[in-house]
Amino acid sequence: MSQMINDNNDTQEEKDFRQRYAHELRKKKMQNSTNSHFGLDEISDELARVKHQAMITPGRRGEQIKHEEINKEILRRISIGQTMKQDK
Repeated sequence: MSQMINDNNDTQEEKDFRQRYAHELRKKKMQNSTNSHFGLDEISDELARVKHQAMITPGRRGEQIKHEEINKEILRRISIGQTMKQDK
């Protein structure tokens, strides 16, 4: 719910950044391997980078937006995977 509130309170610059970043996340490859729980290797790497940067410079809005968008993308991919399994 707090993410929805954040989306509504974003400045136009933040909305543009959020949209561009979400588009970039959708391009990241999914690899179904035994090493990855959800087949999200590049997404997991990106999440680790964002978390690391957030530790170095806490409170930066860009990292907060990135973290929110990564979570949304993971949930989107999981729901797509579940839908595909149900269709089989």
